[in-house]
Amino acid sequence: MFMISTYKKTASTWNKFHYPLSTSSSSSPFMLPTASIPQIMETGITCCSRASTLSSLSSQHAAALATPRPISQSFTQNKSVKPSSFLGECLRIAPKSSQKVSKTRSGSSSVTKCELGDSLEEFLMKSTKDKGLIRLMLCMGEALRTIAFKVRTASCGGTACVNSFGDEQLAVDLLANKILFEALTYSHFCKYACSEEVPELQDMGGPAEGGFSVAFDPLDGSSIVDTNFTVGTIFGVWPGDKLTGVKGRDQVAAAMGIFGPRTTYVLALNDVPGTHEFLLLDDGKWQHVKDTTEIGEGKIFSPGNLRATSDNPDYAKLINYYVKEKYTLRYTGGMVPDVNQIIVKEKGIFTNVASPSAKAKLRLLFEVAPLGFLIEKAGGYSSDGKDSVLEKVITSLDDRTQVAYGSRNEIIRFEETLYGSSRLNKIAAAETVGTTAA
Repeated sequence: MFMISTYKKTASTWNKFHYPLSTSSSSSPFMLPTASIPQIMETGITCCSRASTLSSLSSQHAAALATPRPISQSFTQNKSVKPSSFLGECLRIAPKSSQKVSKTRSGSSSVTKCELGDSLEEFLMKSTKDKGLIRLMLCMGEALRTIAFKVRTASCGGTACVNSFGDEQLAVDLLANKILFEALTYSHFCKYACSEEVPELQDMGGPAEGGFSVAFDPLDGSSIVDTNFTVGTIFGVWPGDKLTGVKGRDQVAAAMGIFGPRTTYVLALNDVPGTHEFLLLDDGKWQHVKDTTEIGEGKIFSPGNLRATSDNPDYAKLINYYVKEKYTLRYTGGMVPDVNQIIVKEKGIFTNVASPSAKAKLRLLFEVAPLGFLIEKAGGYSSDGKDSVLEKVITSLDDRTQVAYGSRNEIIRFEETLYGSSRLNKIAAAETVGTTAA
């Protein structure tokens, strides 16, 4: 059985929360292979057999390990969740069924049944038949839950080390990085993984055929953890064993974990319409609370890399337009919350533009492509100034690019201001000509 545990060790016992990944049934398709010897690692990921217990655990905790509760029961079967005396009342959402129709960019339509209130496992089982992808996304959900705990309790002290890109790396970065690698190993369906902090392919032991390769930024915005700003994790999932020579469009899934006043897990699957938000409840479950299928127009802007306006007059012109038109400025310095607000508010634009003196910093593989996937699945658009970021071929692990995410009209304005024309207008004109000819 695979289990994520977050804990503090005291003189006599472990104060811990148990989050078993598998269901209680031994025949569950999502049960991970048991380990012959239990281990508790410093990151808080526990791997142990169902019948094994640690000698240092109390009998109460030993019983919990031997017969853990399932990670997810039906929301309709769990209406009497006890509130936490510390965290407060659990959010209660009445189950809601709806038929969502999503029109893809190719013009075809697909229909899926979305049920707010579902657990993460229930949602995934309804969304895909790929048991490997289900298990991988569940494992990443467990990792995000543990990272959220670590962020809440981090000392935020800097370490003497830096990552290979030269960025300052904080202690909580290292913990998040290790937690994610361990979770991917235990998924047994990840062939290769690569982290922004360790930009080298790591063999996770999963199959090349039927498996996946994952790229992630373990803790985007770690430099603002000490200010108690919202930070997050970003990851993209590609089929097979390649993370170069592929496009963002090739992803089968992408997600981000948002660690703020609430902890949320926002994900999108290639074959499922929309981008979906899951909230971490007091009892440790992920609950489906929102789906986004359309990004509309609205005056919210998040301008990154503003120093580029000093020698990029076109970017300066764009920023001046936002100010003149009285857009609302909402920029935190963290890419995850700034992009997430577009999905949650269903409007707005995020920009990060380069200039001769302020080069592009955002990495295509670890940040730009996964977030582009989330935005476009939510009904929004992405651009590097000329094309969707999902159309850019990832040639190396360190590819960097400028980017904008937002609604259709905002991306048109972005492209026209920076380069004089927009490919979205050209596409619309071509479609109009085709319709007229028909």
